Amino acid sequence: MRNSLKTILALAVAIVLMLLIRATVVTIVSVEGEGLQPVFMAGDRVMVNRWSYGLRVGGNRFISYSRLWRDEVQRGDIVAVNDPQDTLQTDIAGRPVLLLRCRHLPGESVNLADGNLQVPGRLTCADQDYYLMEPVGREGEGLLVIPEDHIIGRAFLIAYSHEPGQSLWDGWRTDRFFAYFQ
Repeated sequence: MRNSLKTILALAVAIVLMLLIRATVVTIVSVEGEGLQPVFMAGDRVMVNRWSYGLRVGGNRFISYSRLWRDEVQRGDIVAVNDPQDTLQTDIAGRPVLLLRCRHLPGESVNLADGNLQVPGRLTCADQDYYLMEPVGREGEGLLVIPEDHIIGRAFLIAYSHEPGQSLWDGWRTDRFFAYFQ
């Protein structure tokens, strides 16, 4: 009886630790669809470092948004962001997530076909910093202005990949296991 109680307690502690790590340190985002090729393929599970730009705190009606140990997003970083339009896959908390590449930083002026765009933040009197981002793999298409508080973290590794629609035993893309990307 004592051994089974010890086993149950050890499993419960392991599950709690796993959930705590996924909620605060590293999370996995599932890639659906072919829109992110050639960097990502449908079925990739991408690891996102939640601490890469500082620990997110608050952002709800009880605690205002801030980041502890804040670090800046760099141009070219592939980041996971909460989808402002709620249209795609979800993270561990059930919020929709996008994988985007940062093209322009807060305060920069961007030349567009129909004039210039000033990205709000840093050099302006905006309350918050914004980033101009694009979907990974489709350079120049569908630029999105993303507020800094929507950024979850930097994507850094394809943990594993399984082709959608295949059985558990088939469809594993072993060449994409623990694959780093640019």
